[in-house]
Amino acid sequence: MTTTQLPKVVIIGGGTGLSVLLRGLKHYPVDITAIVTVADDGGSSGRLRDELQIPPPGDIRNVLAALSDVEPLVEELFQHRFNKGNNLIGHSLGNLILAAMTNITGDFVNAIREMSKVLNVRGNVLPAANRSVILNAEMEDGTIVTGESKIPYSGKKIKRVFLTPEQIEPLPDTLDVIREADLIIIGPGSLYTSILPNLLVPKIGEEVRKATAKKVYICNVMTQAGETLDFSASDHVKALYEHMDCSFMDTILVNDEEIPDHIKVIYEEELAKPVHFDIETLRSLGLEVIFDHIVSYENNVIRHDTNKVAKLLYEMIPNKNK
Repeated sequence: MTTTQLPKVVIIGGGTGLSVLLRGLKHYPVDITAIVTVADDGGSSGRLRDELQIPPPGDIRNVLAALSDVEPLVEELFQHRFNKGNNLIGHSLGNLILAAMTNITGDFVNAIREMSKVLNVRGNVLPAANRSVILNAEMEDGTIVTGESKIPYSGKKIKRVFLTPEQIEPLPDTLDVIREADLIIIGPGSLYTSILPNLLVPKIGEEVRKATAKKVYICNVMTQAGETLDFSASDHVKALYEHMDCSFMDTILVNDEEIPDHIKVIYEEELAKPVHFDIETLRSLGLEVIFDHIVSYENNVIRHDTNKVAKLLYEMIPNKNK
């Protein structure tokens, strides 16, 4: 089956959750496009963003690595983070390579395309915009916190998030893939700092709302201090709907497995606890609810089970050719 005949799947997000999901989905006969946030301003990405005036490469790097088909050592090299050297410490080699490639090609999107060839990436990786954007949060007390990395540590409850500058143009390719998609997947990832920064790019949110594709939201398994403290699954959905000014999703995928007590204790230290999956409220929002055992535990860290979630998503694709 050629790429043009494969079912087209668009995944919107950022952070670790997106990369975990892609590692499983890339093994299915689908044409994948990942749309990745460019709002990160912390760590190595933030330093390169400020010093070189380029979009932050970190989330893009992780997605390229997840979709790559190279020897494990090459991926390890790309993901290597320096822990010595005054100026190198904290930087990922992949971030530096993307920065260098942006300089060579003159454009961040071109840099991603060239690195996709080098890493034999299975799919397309597109930044939400070909420039950095600034994520801002208005808190419930009316104060404004500026910067993606600062928002979770404000100690206040988020009322809404928004981007600056107001005029942000997505890539035409991004809008085309959303229009042509058979399945649009939103998440998993930090609700306010990984998912919404993509949907708040004006034309991206508009095209997602209008798209005829089936739209699936993969809900986080755990709440996140500074973002979704005490949120239920329906609270996540309502926040998305409020930011987009409409309901726009068809299906939500949630975990139905009890989190082991010893894992809960570990997460309590960071004020995180299992998301309450209020099934009836979700259904009252018009959502199809699919619940299954979709988590895995590695070194006492909760992750979505990439293979299980990928299988469930593949089965959701309408009119797919197997």
